[in-house]
Amino acid sequence: MGRRLLGLIVALGLVIGVLVLVQQQHRPPKPGPQSSATAGTIALTGLIGSEKSDFFTSDQVRQALRAKGLAVSVRTSGSWQMADEARAEPPGAALGPASGPPPGSAYDFVIPASSVAAKAIGTPITTTPVRPFYSPLVVVTHQQTAQFLKGVGLASPDADGVWTFHMAQYLTDVQQHLGWGDLKGATPPPDLAGKIYIATTDPNTSSSASLYLAVMSYLANGDQVVSDQSGIDRTASLLRYLMANQGALLASSDQLFRDFVAGTGKPLSWTYESEVAEQAMKGKLPGDMVVLYPDIGITSDHTVVELTPKADALAQALLNDPALISLEAQYGFRPTADPQAMVAALKAKGHAQGFLAGLTSLGSQPPPPTTDILQKIVAAASPAGGGN
Repeated sequence: MGRRLLGLIVALGLVIGVLVLVQQQHRPPKPGPQSSATAGTIALTGLIGSEKSDFFTSDQVRQALRAKGLAVSVRTSGSWQMADEARAEPPGAALGPASGPPPGSAYDFVIPASSVAAKAIGTPITTTPVRPFYSPLVVVTHQQTAQFLKGVGLASPDADGVWTFHMAQYLTDVQQHLGWGDLKGATPPPDLAGKIYIATTDPNTSSSASLYLAVMSYLANGDQVVSDQSGIDRTASLLRYLMANQGALLASSDQLFRDFVAGTGKPLSWTYESEVAEQAMKGKLPGDMVVLYPDIGITSDHTVVELTPKADALAQALLNDPALISLEAQYGFRPTADPQAMVAALKAKGHAQGFLAGLTSLGSQPPPPTTDILQKIVAAASPAGGGN
């Protein structure tokens, strides 16, 4: 009986030992220096325009953000789609605790490509939206086309090789429904055919195209920002004509520009200077590409709209952190805190030729219409003159 009891005790001891060993093997490790740093990191998820994708997904930018205690994940969207998408929870997304995104959303921030689109995005946060960087809108073309435009009075280079596109003359030619072959003074190159127009993206989704309509409506409204329905009515026919001439429209400025660089795009394309400058610094532009700065143009204000309180840490880092400011410039943006940084970065790479050092030398830079008016302008410019 004593031996049997002793055997049971030994067996029970072995079972307990095995259970303790298994528990120790599956126990999470004690927090060390690395896990403490991870625990202190602010995780953020946001929507951005495609023109900022290369910036936010680069390893250098991610490292600079991590150095500020930020882990940022992003998804691209059209600027005018962000208001709806920020309210809609992506399939399978899990909302965080009370400090996370507002009910019905899985995002902490959105960064559209204009302050006008930013104002269309509802947020419970009352802080002033931050513009960490900006970019003028430009027209890109090839040297042969630029020389033709010079011959017909639509463009001209200065002594430094910076080209200006003359928007008032463009408006006059468009209003007469002229084709490229109707212009006097030069023979158009083979890729310029049909009616005169500049290729854009779809203004119903893309900020760059809606800002193009803002400029053209300003010109067609007697150099006055459209501010009421009568101004919309006066300019709608011209805007519909400009959009209809283009045929099928791309949703993304990134795709429009990449098509141009690949040689499959339109001969004159409306895009962000930042996209051109980024590829210039990488040495990936066509050798005969020319940047045309509209003499009556508009600036794209990349604006951080905070949807949760923790997004302010990202907005302030993008605005003030020296490492991030330097990277913004390297990706072609003009940082608000250092407007000369982008041109300096181009010079360091030996690719500053053709880029404007400062925007003050441009002609009129009218403010965009209000959000409500611009949305109505976009709707009026659609083929049927209907809604978005």
